Amino acid sequence: MAIRINKYLSEVSYCSRREADKLIKEGKVTINGEIPEMGAKVEVGDQVEVEGQIVKKSTKQKNIYLAFNKPIGIVCTTDTRVEPNNIIDYIEYPTRIFPIGRLDKLSEGLIFLTNDGDIVNKILRARNNHEKEYIVSVNRFISRDFIQRMSNGVEILGSTTKKCFVQKLGPKKFKIILTQGLNRQIRRMCDSLGYRVQSLKRVRIMNIKLDLPTGKYREITKAELLELNNLLENSSKTFE
Repeated sequence: MAIRINKYLSEVSYCSRREADKLIKEGKVTINGEIPEMGAKVEVGDQVEVEGQIVKKSTKQKNIYLAFNKPIGIVCTTDTRVEPNNIIDYIEYPTRIFPIGRLDKLSEGLIFLTNDGDIVNKILRARNNHEKEYIVSVNRFISRDFIQRMSNGVEILGSTTKKCFVQKLGPKKFKIILTQGLNRQIRRMCDSLGYRVQSLKRVRIMNIKLDLPTGKYREITKAELLELNNLLENSSKTFE
């Protein structure tokens, strides 16, 4: 059965669909020696290559699931040639893996890495409402109005953010739990209300909490993975 090239690269655990789309746009992917258009399909027996290297699923491949405490300054990209401070070179994991989602360069905290494209697509779909928790410090004293407005939704990037849980933790520190992942969302929300983020740390993704020193990673446990899969059971994999 023919499948879209970005889905193929995801299913053979080469990269996420989003990364695949980028590679296709850059002309780095070929099907039977030809550079495909976006949305082209792969048939049984086709030879797919990325930058001249044949890509196919290994029957012996083991799925890898890592939790990593990303330091400030590390970039969540798999393109090791473009960005020297990238997450892949930093971790130096012996098997090809890729991050699930992103944390911007100035942010730190929990991020997952895997070679399982299926779980990537389920977690990243915004409509699946999977929680991500952050601790944020800002440059001004936090008012009751700020908490209410952050909770009820803030207009950024031409739309209003979803309602979310926000709790004041200190004069200039708060906790926020999001179920969507717009680009630099928390920073943009704060900016729109006249606050500037000074530190931002992700401390939880769904059922998995940050419990690692900065710069360290660990395997997600079988119990954590079982609970994670239960939470993902009814999640859509459709790329939006």
